[in-house]
Amino acid sequence: MLEQTRQDGTSPWHEGELAMQRSVGVVERMDGPGRNFVRRAMPEQHRAFFPMLPFVVLGTVDARGDTWATVRAGRPGFLSSPEQEILDVSLPRDAADPADAGMEEGDAIAMLGIQLETRRRNRLNGVIHRTGVESFSVRVGQSFGNCPQYIQLRSSAFVRDPDLPTAMQRLHSAQLDDRARRMIEGADTFFVASYVDRDNGERQVDVSHRGGNAGFVRVGADGVLTVPDFPGNRFFNTLGNFLVNPRAGLVFVDFETGDVLQMTGRVEVLLDSPEIATIQRAERLWRFTPEHIVFRPDALPLRWSLGIDL
Repeated sequence: MLEQTRQDGTSPWHEGELAMQRSVGVVERMDGPGRNFVRRAMPEQHRAFFPMLPFVVLGTVDARGDTWATVRAGRPGFLSSPEQEILDVSLPRDAADPADAGMEEGDAIAMLGIQLETRRRNRLNGVIHRTGVESFSVRVGQSFGNCPQYIQLRSSAFVRDPDLPTAMQRLHSAQLDDRARRMIEGADTFFVASYVDRDNGERQVDVSHRGGNAGFVRVGADGVLTVPDFPGNRFFNTLGNFLVNPRAGLVFVDFETGDVLQMTGRVEVLLDSPEIATIQRAERLWRFTPEHIVFRPDALPLRWSLGIDL
């Protein structure tokens, strides 16, 4: 699958992304968008967008190489961009969040800014510069926008000060319990982190949104998740990463309670399987086997409601 494709230095696509693009015959068509829309600095509209957000989705990698996705909240303005290549993040360390272990000085990180009430989303990745236990900055490696497909409209409100952590304790497990299964099987949204180590020695982390009708993620009796891949922008950032490095971090949010379910584990991409035809609109599938599961009740100070409050 990962046969070599000639790349010059201006293309942002790595070999896994190119392999996925090759599988659907769009390598040449995606060359221009890659050069034009994947930037090494944030455009002005992205710099204005992030400070409006009450939460952000993060992807990190811990010292063992495990990938974690998380959702962190703050009063709008906790994200700011003093210059095009920098995003400042005012978030305190959170030992209860397994993704926090990948937020040290020099660590690679991915960020997804998503506004559910407008279905806008923008992504970036880069490297952390620690400015203290309450904040860090990210020097941008890549910045690009995403279309609004598969985003469920929701409005949000704070139920407590975001600086006040929950008093409830996190729970660790190696297998999905009934509560986790119900959370996954009822979800219409989750976020997934992945990463590759590029030939130049740079680590590139990605975190992205996945959405569909409630129940679009299937959970097998063995605890393996089957996730459909629907038609998208053909960037193939996530699946391309999986082909090179089959590790992933998933986070599911209970939008009514603020509970968070985080998992890290292994991935298999299925480009050709009879099961693909059983899921409407699916073009391919991927399977995720959880290896470490963390359930954090009341982790988020936000609650969301479906639709938009007028």
